[in-house]
Amino acid sequence: MESGVITVDLHGKNTYQAKITVDALLRRVRPGTYRVRLIHGCHGGTALRDFLRAEYARHPKVKRLILSHDGGATELVLREYV
Repeated sequence: MESGVITVDLHGKNTYQAKITVDALLRRVRPGTYRVRLIHGCHGGTALRDFLRAEYARHPKVKRLILSHDGGATELVLREYV
């Protein structure tokens, strides 16, 4: 794990399971964490990716989203790292 970045693999989860996982993580995140990297894949479809981006784009703890170049991961920026 990189310092300040938490990576979560959501492969095999449906949208409900992913929401429960990410919501619990966001409730427990420590002050030193500035990003949450959600690995969801993209070759089996985009339902999970689209759900995560829609659900967490306006979450109160999330400043912005970073979309991976290959479409297989979404990063939630909790605070800017300077």
